Amino acid sequence: MEGVEEIVIAGAGLAGLATALGLHRKGVRSVVLESSATLRASGYAFTTWTNAFRALDALGVGDKIREHHLLYERLVAFSASTGEAAAKLSLKMQGKSGPHEIRCVKRNFLLETLENELPEGTIRYSSKIVAIEEEGNVKLLHMADGSTIRANVLVGCDGVNSVVARWLGLHKPILSGRSATRGLAEHPAGHRLGPELRQVIGHGCRSGVLPCSDTSVYWNYTCICRGGVCVAGDAFHPMTPELGQGGCAALEDGVVLARCLGEALGAGGHGSAEAALAKYAGERRWRAVRLVTAAYFVGFVQQSSNPAIKFLREKFLSGLLARVMVDMADYDCGKL
Repeated sequence: MEGVEEIVIAGAGLAGLATALGLHRKGVRSVVLESSATLRASGYAFTTWTNAFRALDALGVGDKIREHHLLYERLVAFSASTGEAAAKLSLKMQGKSGPHEIRCVKRNFLLETLENELPEGTIRYSSKIVAIEEEGNVKLLHMADGSTIRANVLVGCDGVNSVVARWLGLHKPILSGRSATRGLAEHPAGHRLGPELRQVIGHGCRSGVLPCSDTSVYWNYTCICRGGVCVAGDAFHPMTPELGQGGCAALEDGVVLARCLGEALGAGGHGSAEAALAKYAGERRWRAVRLVTAAYFVGFVQQSSNPAIKFLREKFLSGLLARVMVDMADYDCGKL
């Protein structure tokens, strides 16, 4: 039986590493338990919107990401039926807190950047939680190797099939009926696509081509807390991919959660972990509901083969859907 860890984070994905880094910046130590033997860099890339860069700036790594990824100037949606552009939207616009910025960021680059900012030993690999028990205010984490870790605070960032979410009694994610295939193409001589986010929608499908840099292109074909336990990232708000906000929202979660816990447990803090997690849940609940709902709605309209919806999409709704994507990104999670 090991000693008691103050804060244990399950999962070294975007939400887990963002939370750990935010806590580190606030002077609060945490331990990240990752079931894989190494950092999981699968997923190729993801659309990183304005709100995500505000979170990355709060964590102190925004400029490191910007240096290696193209800034988009336009979003163009093409009709799968006609091949014509159904909507064009300039991304050179002002949001509530400054200009918008949208890039397609390689997932492994972002994860490695976050990991490199953490103190050595923060992440424990090959550490899989298989069961959770309570012993007073302490959580007993039973590991796959037979060991037990005691934690005062447990944060579940362990993905869609979260052990922590299941322990909290959250419902399992339901199948949306939509799926996506993704990949990353490398063009050593350059792809010549320009700073443009391109989508093709209709006929029950949605595809996209998103340059990451001058030589790489990403493509696709496509109760939150109790006591000292909470969830973040996909464990909290699994959503369909149409808004490109899953990873962005995970970064937001990390900043807000680190801020709430840091204010309570950091130097000079006098609050309780339970109150901090309740505050986090209150701040993030409706933001998550809006994102999940908007993603499902946008995907339904983009991929529907219903004749009436298809007509409205190509004549009226494509521009509106593009605007919804930008509006959902016009959000600032705040500083640490």
